[in-house]
Amino acid sequence: MLVRLVFVSLLAAPVFAMSTALKVGDLSPIDSSHWNRGNVAHLLERSGFGATPEEIDRFMELTPAQAVRRVVYFDGVPSDNLPPFEHSGVFKSGLDPFPASRPATTALAKDAGEALGIKVKESGNRPLQAVVNEFFYWLRASRLETDRVAYWWANRMLLSQRPLEEKMALFWHGHFATNEDKVRDYRKMLKQLRLFQTKGLGDFRTLLIDVSQDPAMLSFLDAGVNIKGSPNENFAREIMELFTMGVGNYTEKDIREAARAFTGWNYAGLDFQFDSHLHDDGIKEVLGRTGIFDGVDVIDIILDQAATPEFIATKIYRYFVREELNDELRSALAECLKSENYAIAPFLETIFLSQGFYSDKSRATRIKSPVELLVSTYRKLGLDRIPGAPDFNLLTEALGQRLMHPPTVAGWAQGRSWITPSLLIERGNFVLDIMFADLSFIPQDRYPYYAGGDEIRAVDARIREGLDMTSATKPSQVGNDNDMVAMSNTMVDRDEMFNTRFGSYRGWQMAIERVKPIERDIAQINLTEMIMAARLVSPDAVVDYLVRRFLSVPLDELTQSRLVKFLEEQLGTTDIMAASTYLEDPLRLLLHVILSRPEYQLG
Repeated sequence: MLVRLVFVSLLAAPVFAMSTALKVGDLSPIDSSHWNRGNVAHLLERSGFGATPEEIDRFMELTPAQAVRRVVYFDGVPSDNLPPFEHSGVFKSGLDPFPASRPATTALAKDAGEALGIKVKESGNRPLQAVVNEFFYWLRASRLETDRVAYWWANRMLLSQRPLEEKMALFWHGHFATNEDKVRDYRKMLKQLRLFQTKGLGDFRTLLIDVSQDPAMLSFLDAGVNIKGSPNENFAREIMELFTMGVGNYTEKDIREAARAFTGWNYAGLDFQFDSHLHDDGIKEVLGRTGIFDGVDVIDIILDQAATPEFIATKIYRYFVREELNDELRSALAECLKSENYAIAPFLETIFLSQGFYSDKSRATRIKSPVELLVSTYRKLGLDRIPGAPDFNLLTEALGQRLMHPPTVAGWAQGRSWITPSLLIERGNFVLDIMFADLSFIPQDRYPYYAGGDEIRAVDARIREGLDMTSATKPSQVGNDNDMVAMSNTMVDRDEMFNTRFGSYRGWQMAIERVKPIERDIAQINLTEMIMAARLVSPDAVVDYLVRRFLSVPLDELTQSRLVKFLEEQLGTTDIMAASTYLEDPLRLLLHVILSRPEYQLG
C-alpha cells in the first residue's frame, strides 16, 4: 500500500525538459559539439529499444556520423546469431486451404467425404466429429503458435545488436497491419514478419510489391474473391488510403480500376500465385494514366504520385521523431525520400543526424508504445530474455498493443492513445509485476481464458465428473450472459453429425498437446549488484543513477529529493553499504516508483 500511495503522490510532479540550441524540423546534420550522453541515449532509444550505460559509453567514442552509420547500416556490428523461430510442428498438409468457417468445413466434409485431411466416418454416431475437432484444433494451435512467434520477436527486440531492424519491422507491422484472427495461419504471419525484418530498411517499392504479394496480406484483404468480372476493392482501397497516399488523393474510380489490375493475385499455401484466367487484362484508367495495367504497374503509378513520398516520409518521421510537422518540413521530408528513390536506410540516416531530431521538442516527447515500454524496460534492466511471467502477449494486449493482432487494417493509433488514467495504472502494475512476481499468474497458453474459455473449462469439468458427451456439452443455463451462444449451440447439438461444443473442447486439448509451451520464468533482477557495481554509497547517488539509467528526462529537485527521502525511509539509514544485506527490496520499491512515473512513459 505504501508504494501505491507514493506513486499517486508523485504523479502530479512536473516534467522538466532538457534544453539544447538545435532547431525543430531542421534536417541539417549536428556536429560533434552537440554529441553528449543525453543525445546518444536519445538516438539509441528512438532507433531501437533503449540502452544500458555501457552501450552509451561505447557510442560516446564515435562521432555523430559514425554513430548513426552504426545504427542504420550496422557498421562494425557483427551479424546477429539469434536463433530462428522454433516451430512446434502443428501444421498438417490437409489443413491447407483452411475453410472460412466451421459450417463451411462441415459442408465440405458432407459433399466430399472428407475435409482438413480427415475422412468422414462411414457409419456410427457423429461421423463428422473428427473433422470438427480438427477445425477447432487448428484455430487454437495457430493462435498459440502465433503467441510463440510474438515471444520470439520480442526476444529479438531485446537481444539484437541491430535493433533498428526490429524497430522498423514494428513500424511496418503497424503500417501493413494484418491480424492472425482473420489470417488464421501463424506461418503466414511469421513469413510476413520476416519480410519486414529483412527488407524493412530497403527500398519502399520492393517492400510494397512483396507485401502486396504476401500470403498474409492477400488472405487478410480477401484476394481470393478479387477476380475478373467481380473485382474486390479491399486491397486497392487500402493500398491507396493506408499504405501509400492517404485520404483525398484518389477517387472511387481509381479504386475500382486499380482493383481490376490486382485481379488474379492470390496465394497457394505460403506462396504467391497469379492466375491469368482470373486476371482482368483490359484497359484501365488509374490516377490519370491509361493502359493495360497489372498490379505492379499500379504500384509504380502510385509511387509516382506527389502525395506518396510525403505520406510515407511524414509517417516515418512521426514514428521516430515527433508528431507535429509544418508544411515546409513535410515537403523537405518528401523530397529527401524521393531523392533516395524510396530507400529507407539513407532517409533514416538523414533524420537521425538532423538537428531537428535532437531538438528540445523532439526529445522525450514521444509516448512509448506498450511493446517499446516492455522491451526497453527489460533491456535497461540488463535481462537476457523476455520473462514468461508476466505474459508478454497478455500484458501488451492489456496496454493496447498485442503483436500479430493490430485492431484494424489501419494499425495502432500511436501517441496519446497509449495513455489514459487506467492505462497509466496498468503500466505501473507492469513494473510491480517485474519487481515483485504476481503469485496469481496463470499462463493462457495452457489454460483457456480467452472469450469462450469458460465454456471449454465447463465441458472439461463435466467430462471428468463422468458425464457423457451429450450431457457434458449442454449449454449454460438460461439467464446468464451467454444465452444467445447457448441457444445457438443447442440447435447445433440437434444435428447428430457432430457436436460443436465438444469439438471446441477437444480442439483445445489437441492444440496444447502439440504446441510447445512458453517458458514461464520470472525476471532475474539483481538491483543490489547493479548499485554495488556502480560503487554508489549514498541514497542521493542511487536515485540519481536510476533516474539517469531509466528516464529520458531529468526530474525536478523536489521530486528527486522525495525519492531520496523515500529510499532513506525504506533503508533506515543513509549508508548504502551498511544496508547491503537487505538492499534489494528497498531498491525494487524505489524503482517501481520511478518507472511508474509519467516521465518514464516518454522516450
